[in-house]
Amino acid sequence: MYKIWGKVRKHNQRGKKLGFPTANIALHKKIPEGIYISKTKVGEIVYKSVTFIGVAKTFNEKKFHAETYILDFKQDIYRKWISVELIKKIRGNKKFDSAEELVKQMKKDEADARKYFTS
Repeated sequence: MYKIWGKVRKHNQRGKKLGFPTANIALHKKIPEGIYISKTKVGEIVYKSVTFIGVAKTFNEKKFHAETYILDFKQDIYRKWISVELIKKIRGNKKFDSAEELVKQMKKDEADARKYFTS
């Protein structure tokens, strides 16, 4: 599908505040916006993940970027290079009426990814 890579950078740390810490990388090519089941390589290890590509509409942001939530991952990887393989798009980008609605959907996206990886 698509493969992206970059150095993890600090953004606004909103994902962390919402309970979904993400690794943010700049995009150097246009990829269709949405949520993707993905695999993220950190060093020599590949992790299961969920990746958002696009503009954070719920928070009225304008910057097009990638944010990857690595499942069951607790390491600090700021300033480290990662690669992300987008495997399957599970939904498009959407503006939610509140952060709470977004978190509810993110939990569903995470459950969908876990189901994908166990089937």
